[in-house]
Amino acid sequence: MNADALDLLDSHLHTALADAPAETRRLFHGRGRRWPGLEQLTVDWMQGVVLVSLFKAPAADELEALKQRLFTLIKSPAWQQSRAHTLLLQHRYLPDSHTEALLGEVLEEWTLTEGGLRYLVDFGKKQNTGLFLDMRYGRDWVRANAAGKRVLNLFAYTCGFSVAAIEGGADFVVNLDMSRAALSRGRDNHRLNGHDLSKVTFLGHELFKSWGKVKSTGPYDLVIIDPPSFQKGSFLLTKDYQRVLRQLPELLTPEGTVLACMNDPLLGADFLIEGVTREAPGLRFVERLENPPEFADAEEGGGLKALVFRQG
Repeated sequence: MNADALDLLDSHLHTALADAPAETRRLFHGRGRRWPGLEQLTVDWMQGVVLVSLFKAPAADELEALKQRLFTLIKSPAWQQSRAHTLLLQHRYLPDSHTEALLGEVLEEWTLTEGGLRYLVDFGKKQNTGLFLDMRYGRDWVRANAAGKRVLNLFAYTCGFSVAAIEGGADFVVNLDMSRAALSRGRDNHRLNGHDLSKVTFLGHELFKSWGKVKSTGPYDLVIIDPPSFQKGSFLLTKDYQRVLRQLPELLTPEGTVLACMNDPLLGADFLIEGVTREAPGLRFVERLENPPEFADAEEGGGLKALVFRQG
């Protein structure tokens, strides 16, 4: 983060905040590797809260220079025009992902809006806030394709896909995640949107020990797979994704659809296409969903991969 890089960031943020989005959006995506010197920095607009995240420890002088630029930013007309009231700096490279408030206070809970739907997020307590902004088009797709369907949401986290599915008219959604706390937040998200919870099931289990329970409420018209790249002791993408794909023929209806997702920068879409072809040959690749434009990547095919497959 030299002076030139900070100049670029400063210019980008002034422009973005002068016309702040009505809903939550990423303002700056350094991890897309398009801005030299800023590859480990992102900035998110959380509707009044600006969250700056550092994914790699900067040198002490670089961190101080960044903070000084941010202190200058909050005095600018663009900041005032945005009506932002809180500026947070999250140190994602630290074990506790410590978040410090440069303006305002660290809010433990905050409500965001995306596509007219509301989601609760956390600041200062967890590594992730609770809503992955790059999956916006994926949630839009689920909402547009869920009407009348039975949906299985694997690695559900805080149930963003489930919220989108119920809003889109799904008959029933089963959410599975080993984190009961994340699923509890998922219930909160459904309640926040006035959804009928009798249509939603939450299974706080480790997936590979729970296939019987998952299959007992199937088959499903739509299966969503959005795992972490790595979760110590429970999931390694390069090894365990295949184990999930292998179960798809027993999980799906004859005309069922799969949304398979992955966000490992070292693996391309071919990893999923080849995996599905090998483990569930009855499925055919339909399309890769586009990523939101604010998540543009220097490498074609980089960033989030969200692929649609269909039986038949």
